[in-house]
Order: sequence, then C-alpha cells, then structure tokens
Amino acid sequence: MTLDLDTIYLGDCLDVMRNIPNNFVDLVVTSPPYDDLRQYNGYSFDYCSVATCLYRVMKPGGVVVWVVGDKTHNGNKSLTSFKHAIYFQEIGFNVHDVMIYQKQNPVPVNRGNAYQGCFEYMFIFTKGKPNTFNCIREKAVRSNHINNFTQRNRDGVLSEGKHIIIHETKPRHNIWSYGVGLGGTTSDKFAFKHPAMFPEQLAHDHIISWSNPGDIVFDPMCGAGTTLKMAALLGRRFIGCDISQEYVNIAQERIQQVKGQSTLSSISPEVTG
Repeated sequence: MTLDLDTIYLGDCLDVMRNIPNNFVDLVVTSPPYDDLRQYNGYSFDYCSVATCLYRVMKPGGVVVWVVGDKTHNGNKSLTSFKHAIYFQEIGFNVHDVMIYQKQNPVPVNRGNAYQGCFEYMFIFTKGKPNTFNCIREKAVRSNHINNFTQRNRDGVLSEGKHIIIHETKPRHNIWSYGVGLGGTTSDKFAFKHPAMFPEQLAHDHIISWSNPGDIVFDPMCGAGTTLKMAALLGRRFIGCDISQEYVNIAQERIQQVKGQSTLSSISPEVTG
C-alpha cells in the first residue's frame, strides 16, 4: 500500500503503521481507549504494541501527546495512565512533561467519599530532545513589576536572589483548562456520536506548540477526527486511522467542512508482513 498524506485509514492502527516509514512522523496527538470507561464500538487496543510502533515511526525529536486518565473501581485507582507512561519510557521515549487537562464543567458525579474528578493527564513523550517548541504565552498579571527573589542554599540558609522584571507575557503553565460539551469540545453536533472527544482547542494548542506548518501530524486512534481537523486548519499534513467505520465517517465529515472538499480518502490498509 502506498501511504498517502491528508488521508484517514480505516483499520487497526498497527496495520496502518506497518506502512509508515521509519522516522516519518513529527507529532502525534491522541487519546487512546483506557480501562473500560467507554465502549468504543466494542474495540480495544494493545498499548504496548502501539507504543513500540510509534517509537519506530516518530522522527528523532518527534513528540507524542498521550491524553489518558484512570478508572476508579471499589475505591482503588487503576493507575492505567502511569502504566502507559512507564512503558513508553522503558522502550526509549523521554517523559518530557506530565501535563494536566482540566475540564471546566465536568458532568457532576456523586463519588460519595471522594472529590469530583475533573482532569486527565497529557503525557508529552519525546524521541530525544524535541525538535520544536513554540511556547504559548499569556498576559502576566504583574507585568513591568520588579520581583526580588530569595533562594535557599543547600545548607538551608537563605541568600539574596535575583531581581527579575516581570514582562508583559509569561509562558503558560502546564495545567490547561477547557470547557467540555457542545461549544466547548466542538460545535460539530454530529460529532458527539463519539463517546469521548477531547476539545478542539486542546488539539490546537498542542499542534502549535510541538509542530510547524507542513509537519506531519498522526493520530493512530483518531475517533471523531479532532486532531486531524485542527491539523488541517493549522496547515499541517495529517494521517489518521480508526478501526470503526462510524467514527471514520464522522472524521471525514468534519475535515470536509474544513477543506471544502467533496470527498476525502478513506482507505482500508493492506496488512504487510
């Protein structure tokens, strides 16, 4: 099979990745199915095999954004997210950052003796040092003020630190907060046939942070196509795949709206040896 860019492939991501050359992909932004929190049309996945294939297809300096959470069962967290992260690290990825995706308006759930859950992890895995980091900056509250910082020495004694002028903007912190639901996650009503989309703005912010126009963005479990839609809007090339025909159809429709095309490729990959 000839690999085509700006295409969604119908099939298992492991089969699709067999056709992706080594050191080919600049950025992955994806949220895999984890535990049994959702029924993704009955499909599941082998995260160890997926991680190993991703390491092969990522360029040196490429980045994988892995959005994942944990299930609680009988008062015990699964820690699935950290199991994934440890495996990625064991096979050669760097755990470049552990970020938080905070949901501004989560659906209220009575957890009895625990607080309302409102976040997922966003692990930033890199194949070596990241090639690209376009830092998102925000307005500083105390811009143009001078802060006098002290620092504690190894012996515990405080000493005078640096005098730092606070600029008008500052780097965004690594806890990112987004509204969820219609108008927050997306305004594409039909896309909510998928049970667990992350917000378009989340995908947008990671794509501009870790890639440049013309780079190749891959989502191996693209679901409703949020990553692909934002990649197209931001001038990146993309490859997507999903094992569900229903989700591929949703993703196609969303990208057709962006690109103004009457058709978008959907290809069932051949399984190579």
